[in-house]
Amino acid sequence: MKKQILKTLFTIVFILAASIGFTQPPPPPTGAGHGASGNQTGGNAPIGGGLFILLGLGAAYGSKKLYNMKKEDLES
Repeated sequence: MKKQILKTLFTIVFILAASIGFTQPPPPPTGAGHGASGNQTGGNAPIGGGLFILLGLGAAYGSKKLYNMKKEDLES
């Protein structure tokens, strides 16, 4: 009986905490902040360097896996 009450209580607390976490303020009115036309540019985050690092690491990982697979085939 106590476990059922605790499960229900934790579920209610989790749902309430999640709904509070998803709240957002309203968007700013048009024309405010970024000039008279209201154009708002994005974040323009540079992803080039990180992308090449991830591609290089993925290629290295794949080649290591292929090397180990061929090595196991030769041992068998």
